[in-house]
Amino acid sequence: MPAMHVRLGALSAALVLAAALSTTASAQKKYDTGASDTEIKIGNIMPYSGPASAYGVIGKTEEAYFRKINAEGGINGRKINFISYDDAYSPPKTVEQARKLVESDEVLLIFQSLGTPPNSAIQKYMNSKKVPQLFVATGATKWNDPRNFPWTMGWQPNYQIESIIYAKYILKNHPNAKIAVLYQNDDYGKDYLKGFKDGLGAKTSMIVVEESYEVSEPTIDSHIVKLKATGADVFFNITTPKFAAQAIKKNAEIGWKPLHFLNNVSASIGSVIKPAGFENAQDIISSQYFMDPTDAQWKDDKAMIGWNEFLDKYYPEANRADASVMYGYVVAQGLAHVLKSCGDNLTRENVMKQAANIKDYEPAGLLPGIKVNTSATDFAPLSQLQLIRFKGEHWERFGEVLSGDVGG
Repeated sequence: MPAMHVRLGALSAALVLAAALSTTASAQKKYDTGASDTEIKIGNIMPYSGPASAYGVIGKTEEAYFRKINAEGGINGRKINFISYDDAYSPPKTVEQARKLVESDEVLLIFQSLGTPPNSAIQKYMNSKKVPQLFVATGATKWNDPRNFPWTMGWQPNYQIESIIYAKYILKNHPNAKIAVLYQNDDYGKDYLKGFKDGLGAKTSMIVVEESYEVSEPTIDSHIVKLKATGADVFFNITTPKFAAQAIKKNAEIGWKPLHFLNNVSASIGSVIKPAGFENAQDIISSQYFMDPTDAQWKDDKAMIGWNEFLDKYYPEANRADASVMYGYVVAQGLAHVLKSCGDNLTRENVMKQAANIKDYEPAGLLPGIKVNTSATDFAPLSQLQLIRFKGEHWERFGEVLSGDVGG
C-alpha cells in the first residue's frame, strides 16, 4: 500500500510540473491585435485600378506567396490571412483603406502599401496608432526616419540613392551633358530630383530643363516635345510605368535620341519596355537590385528555378516578363523572414524590432552581392544597385554593384 502512495505522489508532482511548464510556455506567447495561435492578419493596399494599376501584380504575387506559405504549414504554425484593398493610387482612398484595415479588420500590420503619395497620407496615422507600416512599396528617402517615424520602414533602394548613382555616371562619362528632366509632380518625383541634384553637386547647371507632369494627365506627349526643343542630349525620365512607356514611344516618334536614364520603378520589360516597343528602348540605362526574369543568364539559377516553380503552382497566369512579379516575390520573403524571427512574440513592437535587426539576409531573387541589412538607426533594408542597359530584348548589367551616399 505505501508503495502506491509514493507512485501517486510522484504522478501528481509530475502533473504539477507539466502544468507549470505549459503555463510558462503560454506565458511566453505574446500577441497584439491581428495575431493568435492560428493566424497572422496582414493588411495591404495596392493600386489595382487607376493610373498606377500596372503595379497591381505586386499585390497578386504577394497574395500567391502567402498561399504558398500557408500550404506549407504557415509561419511557426500560423496561417497568413492577407487582406488586400484597392486605393486606385488615390491618397484619400488610401486613408480610408488603412483605417478599415486597422480599425475594422484589426490587422497586426500593414505591409507593402504602394506609392509615395498614398503612404505619405497614412504615415502619421500609422505611427500614432503604433501599427507597423512595413516594407512600403516606394523608394522615397523619408521612410528611413526611425527617430520621427519608428513604425514606418521602406524596402527598396531609395530614390535618392538611385539618382545619385545616375548623376555620378553622367559626371564621369558625359561631363558636358545638357540634361532634361521629366518628373511626376509629387513626393516621389521630387525625391528623385533632389537626389539627382545632390549627385550633380556644383554641376546642377547641367540641367537645362525640369519639366513636371500631373498623374491625372492622360498623356505626357506635349512635355516630351518641349524637352526635345531644349537641345538636351541626356534625358532623366522620372515616371511611373504608364507614362514611362509613353515617353519612350514619343521620343522615337519625334526622333529625339538623348542618352536616356529611366528610373528603375519603370524598368519592367513586361509593363513598360514591350508596350513601348523594343526598338524604341535600345541603350536606355536604368538600375536593378533583383534578377530580371527575362535575362537568360539566370535560367539555371536556383533562385530563378524556385521562382518559376512558385508561379507554376500558385500564380500560373503571371506575366513572367514583368519585373514587378519578381519584386513582389522578393519582398514577400522579407516579411516571412521577419515574422519567422518574431517566434511566438507577435506584438507590433516585436515586429518592428525584428525588422530593424536584419543581417546580411539574401532572399531568393536578389542580384549576387546585394544583401538586406537594417538596424535600429537605419531603416533602409536595401541600398545597393547595379546599372543596366537595354540591348535587343533584354537588360544587360554593367559595372560594379554600387551604393549611393545620400547627402547634401
